[in-house]
Amino acid sequence: MLTRRLVVQTGLATIAMPAVLRAQTLSGQITLMSYAGIFQDNYTKAVIEPFQQAHPGVKVNFVPGGSSAQMVGSVRAQKADPQTDVVIMDVTTSSIGNAEGLFEKLMPAEFPVLNELLPEARAAGGEFGPAVTFDHLVIVQDSSLKPQLAKLADLWRPDLKGGIALAAPPNIQGLALTAMTEKMEGGDYRKSIDAAMKKLKELAPGVTTFDPNPDGYSLILNGVAKVATGWNARAQLYSDQTGGKINALLPPEGSVFQINTINLTAGSKNRAAAAAFVAHALSQGAQKAFTERMFYAPTNGKAEIEAKALARTAASPENRARMIPVDWNEILKMRDQWNNRWRREVIAAGR
Repeated sequence: MLTRRLVVQTGLATIAMPAVLRAQTLSGQITLMSYAGIFQDNYTKAVIEPFQQAHPGVKVNFVPGGSSAQMVGSVRAQKADPQTDVVIMDVTTSSIGNAEGLFEKLMPAEFPVLNELLPEARAAGGEFGPAVTFDHLVIVQDSSLKPQLAKLADLWRPDLKGGIALAAPPNIQGLALTAMTEKMEGGDYRKSIDAAMKKLKELAPGVTTFDPNPDGYSLILNGVAKVATGWNARAQLYSDQTGGKINALLPPEGSVFQINTINLTAGSKNRAAAAAFVAHALSQGAQKAFTERMFYAPTNGKAEIEAKALARTAASPENRARMIPVDWNEILKMRDQWNNRWRREVIAAGR
């Protein structure tokens, strides 16, 4: 009897052993580079701390990397001796890193979680790091403004003159606004942005800044601007933190997804732990936690998001129907051209 019980217990222990060993063998430190401020604070709570609890032998060091352009520059400078293991950055910049061999390709055989992602999330990075968050451009406005803006075309209201803050290209907000304005005017950014340039030129005299500093949300809260372009996730969080002093409008004319990808650095010195973190960040649990905490739309199609939080993202069915299909890799090829046209035709008209 005793012998049989021992055999059964040994068998159960053997079945459980692989998972236990996997958790125990992950150790050491990894460095995650991404955005500072409220992104870092909330990502640490929602994603990093649960990962470290699941893998107590691993410490995740979060390094604020500045803008996506600064991040890819840092990884490029470290190429011969990588100091960073995982990078979360904008897709228009991570694609540059992919082309330069800075990041690894991720295969479903090693990362089964890739099969849970939405098609556009997988497509964002191609064979490289996929989308880890979706955000979208919104019009941020002072809640005391009367009447409130109800559509993108309302930006051209005469009473807003001198109170508009726009982030112009090469800022990705300006690129997104260009595509949105072209669609509002009945065009297609893939064919031409002539209609957008004409319309934005009309708006330019009413714009107080084309380079919001520190950002459009703060300019509104400080009374410098009435409306601004911004990202939904941050606008939603700032709205909560300020008791609703600002709000975010997803224009009925449409908006576009801004995509952050998660990237495994080529030559990572602790690849096993770094790969485990990438898989965790894309998992249903991590995606749910971060969406419900900071209102980035999830990229894992199986993540079950609380309805109240989902409604504040572009992932709800009614909001998703408004999104304009945008190929950021194609826009990246046109970025310099769009930037030059903004300088010549739009910004010049606001001086």
